[in-house]
Amino acid sequence: MGRSFEVRKVAMAKTAAVKTKVYSKYGKEIYVCAKNGGADPDTNLSLRRLMDKAKKDQVPSHVIEKAIEKAEGGAGEDFSTARYEGFGPGNCMVIVDCLTDNNNRTITDVRNCFTKTNSKIGAPGAVSHMFDHQAVFAFAGDDEDSVLEALMEADVDVTDVEVEDGLVTVFAPHTEFYKVKNALTDAFEGIKFEVEEITFVPQTHIDLTEEDMPMFEKFMTMLEDCDDVQNVYHNAVVPE
Repeated sequence: MGRSFEVRKVAMAKTAAVKTKVYSKYGKEIYVCAKNGGADPDTNLSLRRLMDKAKKDQVPSHVIEKAIEKAEGGAGEDFSTARYEGFGPGNCMVIVDCLTDNNNRTITDVRNCFTKTNSKIGAPGAVSHMFDHQAVFAFAGDDEDSVLEALMEADVDVTDVEVEDGLVTVFAPHTEFYKVKNALTDAFEGIKFEVEEITFVPQTHIDLTEEDMPMFEKFMTMLEDCDDVQNVYHNAVVPE
């Protein structure tokens, strides 16, 4: 079971989330990105990537436009980023990224998710050093050599290329996101990405047992229900 399987599994889990909550989280993230880096996606590449990702997750255009208009207006909430790390059920490593306008509320909510599932929240940096901040692309194919050749010709820094079950997965430093995307788009006409995102990829994995699963699922559900939580990364492999 390779990392590409884990990437697909996470992507599928995201699309299964409650739509209104997904829209809200994207709206908040787009607002913050546009407010901090400018509302023009041609000059704010982070905003462009986020808008593309939102559209792929079927976020309606009016949600995206409203968030950008709010940022352009200069009014609205002041959100800040917050990251919490620790060990979840089965001793898996977990990173929780948040956007918040009230740090006390957010840390209380996130800590409750840990304590109520017999998990342990840690200090900053407790587990993040065991993850790589990567750009990840996945698309249909089985020719690893042609993908590597295209990326090398475009002078792209690539961490790894994997082929599994008819899916090619490319891993690269997060700073190379657009270089990778442009190189692949130029080299393979009509390419459709199943995954195209910047994420935290674990360096090692923990196999959960059947006994771990009820608490792990409760942990993930509780985090998903926290309004301030934007993304959750972990190194758990669930039993099939």
